[in-house]
Amino acid sequence: MSFFRPRSFVEMREILIKQLKKEGYIHTKAVEEAMRKVDRELFIPRADPEKAYEDSPQRIGHGQTISAPHMVAIMCEELKLDKGMNVLEIGGGGGYHAAVVGEIVGDGGSVLSAEIVEELAERAGANIKKTGLDDRVTIVAGDGVKVAIDRGKFDRIYLAAAAPDISEILIKCLNDGGILLMPVGAKYFSELTRYEKKGDDVKISHLGGCAFVPLTGEYGL
Repeated sequence: MSFFRPRSFVEMREILIKQLKKEGYIHTKAVEEAMRKVDRELFIPRADPEKAYEDSPQRIGHGQTISAPHMVAIMCEELKLDKGMNVLEIGGGGGYHAAVVGEIVGDGGSVLSAEIVEELAERAGANIKKTGLDDRVTIVAGDGVKVAIDRGKFDRIYLAAAAPDISEILIKCLNDGGILLMPVGAKYFSELTRYEKKGDDVKISHLGGCAFVPLTGEYGL
């Protein structure tokens, strides 16, 4: 007699990782292992295995979403992250993306994640604590661009929300050799753009269209 056995979170996570590798979103061991270690279900309200590991954004309240896993993978790869880096995330949401980055930079690195919605920032902090990554990932409530201005310099800065081109402001908050990655454009459709700082020069790479909720705050859309 056969019967249906629901897949576990672990099984669904492995299926997702295989899918993302096959589709070319994951191509380094560091990103693969980080996405394997972070339990996405901890960051989604009322998660079940099918929803937690769908390759799609998930609503987390206040008009915000947790990014689709393929976009998290893309951004982690394009940031060229390494152990020991000092990273700023603007638009922390539920904390999942920051947790993946925290796994990649390791215990010698640090991730500061700014979320403008105070309730989401509190929830993200609690989520991070559940993962055991609170030794290297810190969630703060506030306007992330102002956090960058007040607390720079960083090795990497990325935005998990669509914004006008505010790269001139944020590049000043980077260390030499740093990278800024952000969706630039209009609400819900923008172009993922990478800025690489080399002395007084900035190399700009346009990485394709993407959809994000809009950045709010003084520098938002």
